Amino acid sequence: MTSSREHAWGQAAGTADLFDGGIATPVAGERVPLSDGAWLLRGFALDVDAALMQAVDAIAHAAPFRHLTTPGGFRMSVAMTNCGRMGWVSDRRGYRYERLDPCSGQPWPKMPACFVALASRAAADAGYPGFDPDACLINRYVPGARLTLHQDRDEARLEAPIVSVSLGVPASFLWGGLDRRDSTQRHALAHGDVVVWGGASRMRFHGIAPLRQGWHPAAGDIRINLTFRCAG
Repeated sequence: MTSSREHAWGQAAGTADLFDGGIATPVAGERVPLSDGAWLLRGFALDVDAALMQAVDAIAHAAPFRHLTTPGGFRMSVAMTNCGRMGWVSDRRGYRYERLDPCSGQPWPKMPACFVALASRAAADAGYPGFDPDACLINRYVPGARLTLHQDRDEARLEAPIVSVSLGVPASFLWGGLDRRDSTQRHALAHGDVVVWGGASRMRFHGIAPLRQGWHPAAGDIRINLTFRCAG
């Protein structure tokens, strides 16, 4: 029997025409293999979504969202902040992790217990027990914002997996290969979905297509993404 929470998730996922063009309508609870060592866990975070959203608000109050600049001088369309012992930053000096928020000079907000518990549980479900992230990059997407194909390669512990949690408006996830020129898969990500990748897939290119107009009762017209990493 479908729970009311799963029903609401399905309704929100279907509000946009995101799933047209060959992207299958998702099913909460489904485990989708993306490649060797990579899984899409449908609706995995639904049981803690309210706590996650409240924690994001508290983190953003202490370390506000900001649009970073790439080393080439381009302003990123996605607004970002961090929590944990390390935070990912970008400017003319390059991509890197830092222990202090460059905007305030203060340590990044502590990673909430609900964040750590969810990331560890999702990693274990995907075959990576003992995951203990020290960094969580929080991305905020508005309609039109995107994240081009890239690798997560600034972390000190590349043997650890990546855990990525989607909240709010649905998005189209681009899953590529080990070379930027490889073909990409497209997967619809709905509120509560979690993607975990590591092992042979740890260095795969990935990104988010431009966010389409949509609405979700938990986030309005935006998408929030939590990306957990072992950075230091």
